[in-house]
Amino acid sequence: MTPARPDLSTSPSPRAEGEPRDARAGRLAALAPPLFVVLWSSAFIAGIPGVKVAPPLLLMFARFAVAGALLSGYALLTRAPWPRGRALAHIAVSGLLIQAVQFGAFYSALGLGFPAAVVSLVQGLNPVVIALAARFVGESVSGRQWIGFLLGASGVVLAVAGRVSLSAWGVVLCLAGLAGLSAGTLYQKRFVRGMDLRTGTAVQLLVSAPAVGLACLVAEQPRVSDWPTFGGSVAWMVLVNSIAAFILLNRMLLRSSASRVSTVFFLTPSVTALLAWLLAGQTLDPLALAGLALGGVGVLLAGAASGTRGRTSRGRSPS
Repeated sequence: MTPARPDLSTSPSPRAEGEPRDARAGRLAALAPPLFVVLWSSAFIAGIPGVKVAPPLLLMFARFAVAGALLSGYALLTRAPWPRGRALAHIAVSGLLIQAVQFGAFYSALGLGFPAAVVSLVQGLNPVVIALAARFVGESVSGRQWIGFLLGASGVVLAVAGRVSLSAWGVVLCLAGLAGLSAGTLYQKRFVRGMDLRTGTAVQLLVSAPAVGLACLVAEQPRVSDWPTFGGSVAWMVLVNSIAAFILLNRMLLRSSASRVSTVFFLTPSVTALLAWLLAGQTLDPLALAGLALGGVGVLLAGAASGTRGRTSRGRSPS
């Protein structure tokens, strides 16, 4: 614990000065999950035109390279500390799983014409995988949380019911993306401690860019048929998804349990459908509306149960 700096002025006590700051931090922490869901879900909307004009792995290479370069420049300007040694290796591994494996697989499925709602459905099962593997990071799952997970999973299924058009290879890619997201989340929660959000996210992006770029050269024909569309898709995914959303995700992982953070993914299929209605004129059917409501109840129930136990744990052993 860092010792407090000596106060040489006659200002009020540190506790009195710290209360407004703590209140602001609490409000920002409360806003992080819903904001993250909206930002994360928008990636599926931005990716649809992108994979129509360029191979999906080329799209991901551009996304990772540009976002990594921008974040690195910002980190250098703000003199953020860069990870070294074992910490650097752990951050790189988590980045390859969460960035390269997850998005390389999911967007390849989109490139095959796999419905975005189905991709979002598979991604939304991440909380169940996290809960099943919670012991890997030393976290327990309460009965109330399991009820929340079941409600959330039911909401995910309802949100995309009637939109499923499956192919065997698309299913494999979606499952690979889910495995990358879940394994990366667990790995980061267990092995990545105290990561600086600027440099840590930059490292994750920079190690993923060459990996996806090499896969693109091997498996695809790198060419772009519509540069304005490609540029717009990349710009949105860089600024909104790769930078803003992942900084929020990493911040939530640093402050909360992996199980609790993962519950927000239950809402992404329904929010994706809502964004598609608002931005693309696609209507929401009754099942999608029911899924949105049920998924929200599941998230609230599982998150509230996890948050209560997290506060009890911190009360016993401050970290």
